[in-house]
This record gives sequence, structure tokens and C-alpha cells, in this order.
Amino acid sequence: MKSRSGRLLIPTLLVSVAIIVTLNAWLGFRAIQSLHDSEYAVAHTWQVINQVESIMSSAKDAETGNRGYLITGDDNYLEPYTTAQRELPGKLDHFASLTVDNSLHQRQLVEMRAVLDQRLDLLRQGIELRRTSDHDTIRSLVLSGTGKAEMDHLRRIADVMESEERRLLALRSEAADRDNRRAHYIIALASGLDLLFIIFLFRYFATERAMRLAAEQDAENIAIARMDAEKKAEEVRLLNASLEQRVKERTRELETINHELEAFSYSVSHDLRAPLRTIDGFSLALEEDYQNAVDATGRDYIRRVRNGVQRMGQLIDALLQLSRITRAEISREHFNMTELAEAVGSVLKEENPDRDIVFTIGPGLEADGDPRLIRVAMENLFGNSVKFSSKKPNTVIEFGWDKEKRAWFVRDNGAGFDMFYADKLFNAFNRLHGDKDFRGSGIGLATVARIIHRHHGTIWAEALVDRGATFWFTLG
Repeated sequence: MKSRSGRLLIPTLLVSVAIIVTLNAWLGFRAIQSLHDSEYAVAHTWQVINQVESIMSSAKDAETGNRGYLITGDDNYLEPYTTAQRELPGKLDHFASLTVDNSLHQRQLVEMRAVLDQRLDLLRQGIELRRTSDHDTIRSLVLSGTGKAEMDHLRRIADVMESEERRLLALRSEAADRDNRRAHYIIALASGLDLLFIIFLFRYFATERAMRLAAEQDAENIAIARMDAEKKAEEVRLLNASLEQRVKERTRELETINHELEAFSYSVSHDLRAPLRTIDGFSLALEEDYQNAVDATGRDYIRRVRNGVQRMGQLIDALLQLSRITRAEISREHFNMTELAEAVGSVLKEENPDRDIVFTIGPGLEADGDPRLIRVAMENLFGNSVKFSSKKPNTVIEFGWDKEKRAWFVRDNGAGFDMFYADKLFNAFNRLHGDKDFRGSGIGLATVARIIHRHHGTIWAEALVDRGATFWFTLG
């Protein structure tokens, strides 16, 4: 829809511009035509006024020439009269054509023709009388005042005509000025609109050109990017092929290492245990059968040997468990974490019947993970809390889920530890307390960390010396 609107935009703009330009041209033409009509009307009025004045001038010339002839008898004075007599009919006809649309002037023209005919007839009689030398009749004709009355009548008619034309001239001049101003305004407005549209079209086409250039540049960039992508895809394909080969090689190496670990585990379970069983058996025989043959120091040495052998056995068991956990398959499922924790706590309470141990376990807790491995982790965490709180008169161990941290926790009121050494806590054989204070293998927390990491989780601890410790973990 957007592309279709974009395609229709330019034709719509062009049609709109054509319509507006045509309208502006029509308005300009109308304004100029109106101005032309007004100026024509003004010029026509001036023609009428000049024609009236020309008629009156010819009448005066005829009157002057006649008077000169009557006084002198010289025919040369009759030339203005003769000219006026010849031109006046044409001037009157021309005036009639100029005022054909003015009924008032037409009526006044009829009256003017009659007065002029009378006056010219009277002048002609005077000339004829002058030629017959009848001076008394001429004198009586001049003194009669008829000629003056006719000329006054003629002047009044001409004054009325000229006054009317002067009034029309004022109106038409005002209309011409008004049309002139209107024409200028319309032309200026039309020119301004045309200029605005030209600027708009220029900006529009400039924007279109910039967008087209940008699109071409984008297309070029896309083509380059496509080439780069294809090149990188080829590189990735080659890297994947190389990676697959490396994975296969690494898998073979891991399989070899696993076989070696299995062989090592077998060796530890059988080859190392056999000498330990021998040492433990003979030391037990010495302790039971020859206790009277050795003094107290010897019996203490035998006891130490047996304790060392037993501790070595415990270390071997812990290492074997850590090895099995490292190689064990993860089988995730949804299980009841509360029931698992309560089961582990019950076992520990049965193993320590002479201690006051209280487990506070959150109800209705559920988790996703491998319940077999999680049980091993919980046994080590709970066992760790039981061990390091053994010097307290009563042991309180709390387990639950923290909604804010979104993590599981095991909290106790035991010996705690210095947080300066917290980064060594989950490494194998790194113990923060001496074996004299708290016996252990140093493998338990390393086993817990291995289980949590195999669940793609994290584990950390917080503690204060003699104030207890809290172990946090997530299951990914």
C-alpha cells in the first residue's frame, strides 16, 4: 500500500501543479483583460471628449471665418467656414459611432445636429447677403442675436456632453486603477505560488534524487555485504569442517582419557586397596594378638598406622566418587526437593544419635535436575554442615529457596570460615580447617561443585568465623 501511494504521489503532484498553474494563468488573463477593458473605456471617454471639443472647434472656426468675411468681404476668410461645413457631418457621424451605446448622447447629438444645421444655414444666408451687398439686411441679421443664441445653445449641449463624459471618465479611471492594482496583486500572487511550487518540486525531486542515490548506495552496500557474507559463510563452512575434524579427534582423545580413567579407577579400587587391606589386616593382628608384646608407645604406633590406612581408604572412596560423578550421564527430571532434603537429613540424624541436630527444610520445594547426583550434593552439603557444627551444643541446619537471589541455600550455625579463602573452598584437597579440628577428605565440596557445574549452575558461599556459613547454588 505504501509503494502504491508513493507511485501515485508524483502524478498527483504534477496534476495539482498543472491545475494551479492553469488557474493562476486564467486569473492573470482575466485580470489583464479587465485592466485592458478599463483602459479602453478610459481611452474611449477621452475620444468622446476630444470629439465634442473637435465639433465645437469646427463650429467656432465656421463662426470666425463667417464673421471675417462679413466684415471684409474677403473670400479668404471663408476657408475655415468651408472646412467646417465639409468636416462637421463626418465628425458628427464619428461622434454618433462613439456614443452608440449611450442613449443620452444620442438624443443630445440629434439636438446638436439640428442646432448646427440652423447655425450653418444662418451663416450661409449671411454670406449670400454679403455677396449681394445688402448691408442693412446683414446688419439686422447680426443684431438680431439669433446667431449668439444658437451658439450658446450649442455650447450648453457640448458642456452637458463633456460633463457626462468627465463623470464617466472619473469612474472609468478609478475602475482602471482598481483593475491595475488587482492585476498586479493577482500576478504577484500567481508568481509567488508558482515560485513556491517550483521550490517544492525542486526540493521534492532533490529529496527523491538523494533517496535514489541512498538506495543505490544501500544496494551496493548490500551487494558488498552479501559478498562478504558468502565469503564468511565459506570460511565458516571450512571452519566447521575443520572443527568437526577437531571434535572427532578430541572425542577420540576424550574416549581414550575416559578409558584411562576407568583403568585408573579399577586400579585404585583393586590394586591400591589390596595393599591397604594387607596393612590394615596385619596391623589389626598386631593390635589384637601382640598387644602384650609391645609397650604403650608401640600400641600407639599401631593405632596410628590403622588410622592412616582407614583415612587412605576414605580418600580413595572420595576420589572414586568424584571420578564417577565426572563421567556420569545427566538425566534431568522434575522431582520433589523437599522430600530429597528430608531423606538426607534423616540419615544424618540417625548417624549422629548423640547430637542435637535440627533440620529446617522449606516445604513444597521442587526442582529440575538429576535427583541421583543432587542427592550426592545434598549429602555432602548437609554432612559438611553437620561436621563443622559439631562443636556447637545444638546444630541448626536450614535449607530452602531464596526468591530474590533465585538460588537454593544451605545455612548452618557452625564454625564458618574466613572469606579471604573462599575462592579455594571448592578445590579438591583444599581444607580451611585442620584435620585435628574437623576430620575430612577435602573432596566433598569439590564433588558438590562438580555436580552443580554439570547442571550448568553456579555455587558460592558466604560465612563469618564462628558465625556459621551459607552455601548457595543454582541448577541452570
